[in-house]
Amino acid sequence: ASHDTQLWTHFDVMDNALAQVTGRKRVVLWPPEADGRLYVEGSSSRVGDIDRWNDETFPRFRAAVGERLECELSPGEVLFIPALWFHNVTSIGFSAAVNVFWRSHPAAHALYDPKDLYGNKDPPPATRALAHAEAAAAEIATLPPPFRDFFARRAIR
Repeated sequence: ASHDTQLWTHFDVMDNALAQVTGRKRVVLWPPEADGRLYVEGSSSRVGDIDRWNDETFPRFRAAVGERLECELSPGEVLFIPALWFHNVTSIGFSAAVNVFWRSHPAAHALYDPKDLYGNKDPPPATRALAHAEAAAAEIATLPPPFRDFFARRAIR
């Protein structure tokens, strides 16, 4: 990758190893629990610049800054990135690296999409559950306010 090429903040559903071949990379990681402060849509954060963000647009992101872990990879070094951990990678000068993804969950046949080679598709059970949750939220939204609030609280318990 060319100097300053940045891979946006995202998560993968498979464990992976990032092996640095030449050049250097800055890697910033956040635990899965930081998703609400990272403004995630799909598998990616809406915060484009993790060093100079807009507090008015992303007020919760400031709290995520204190949660992040950061390292710099040099040639020959390998970083293990656990599934569901958010990561943002930036090349420092020209750099080349290799990512290796693997299905580490014991129930891999049910958890992973068989066509997902790169760990970036939600597991089929999660995809179905999210679709059901969206449909339920849409149904609850049709209720008048006191009923909507009451049943929304019940639905999230």
